[in-house]
Amino acid sequence: MAILPLNETPVGTKVRLVAIDGGRQLVRRFLSLGLSLGAEVEVLHHRGRGVVIAKEGNRVALGGGMAEKLRGEVLD
Repeated sequence: MAILPLNETPVGTKVRLVAIDGGRQLVRRFLSLGLSLGAEVEVLHHRGRGVVIAKEGNRVALGGGMAEKLRGEVLD
């Protein structure tokens, strides 16, 4: 299965979050948004370099910098 940054993941794809390419502060920021490693999310929209994702009925918009640092494993 492919592992891609969220900004390169096609719309409508479901992924499992597997890596965060950032420091402790970035990890805390993702946790505050409800995004942790192992979580399953769906890419809903691309907005420039940023993305809008859905997790358990909630939508989260991520800017391009954050979307590049969050990597997901594509689920079938």
